[in-house]
Amino acid sequence: MTAIKSLASAFLMYSRIPVPRVEWKEENRRYALCFFPLIGAVIGGLLMLWNYICGILSIGVILRGAVSVLIPVLITGGIHIDGFCDTADALASYADRRKRLEIMSDPHIGSFAAIGLCVMLLLQFGLFCETESFTGTAVIALGNVLSRSLSGLAAVTFKGAKKEGALQSFVRPAHKKVTVTVLVCTALSCAAGMVIVGFFAGIFAVTAAAGVFVFYRFFAYRNFGGITGDTEGWFLQITETAVLAAACAAEVLAL
Repeated sequence: MTAIKSLASAFLMYSRIPVPRVEWKEENRRYALCFFPLIGAVIGGLLMLWNYICGILSIGVILRGAVSVLIPVLITGGIHIDGFCDTADALASYADRRKRLEIMSDPHIGSFAAIGLCVMLLLQFGLFCETESFTGTAVIALGNVLSRSLSGLAAVTFKGAKKEGALQSFVRPAHKKVTVTVLVCTALSCAAGMVIVGFFAGIFAVTAAAGVFVFYRFFAYRNFGGITGDTEGWFLQITETAVLAAACAAEVLAL
């Protein structure tokens, strides 16, 4: 029962997928991060389905790319984009760590966040339009699971910049040994699947995701003294864009 409530807690927090509501208490979030990658599996499945429909109905690349960008936003409600924007604003301030953390707590969006968001979404749109093969799309779809596995690992193994906040409400009650074991196994299985589905695209994408993960620790510690819920959103968006770019690059080089 605790596992089911943890599953519901993960989907309630990190998606807009309707699930039964559970009481907001630590016991019900003990294994929530273990189920975080399942949201990526839903997104990946919908991406595959949408690309299949596009092939059947001969839908053009522009509409295919636009909807592919929108699917993660609709499923998550933009929670990770919000973190990306807050982090972009904090970085653009060139302030000290304390001030940067204050800026990330501000619910308003700044001009640098808007610019960064436009650049990221346009880049994702262009890359989706260039990725047409089944293998490339499958690698990208699995990338949504891998990014959340790595994000969950970072949450429970990296130092937190704050003692309170949305991230800590999931990290503090987490059964860390179980969570780390599940997420490592999920990440490794996902990486293996990406390589099996499309060898070169998979290797490129897994390498890109691993590189962002290593950089993320350095980035978060240097700029914020640790990670926060907002930097986790930033990491997720950067990782998924990197996986998308890597899969696209593999297709181009294969030509």
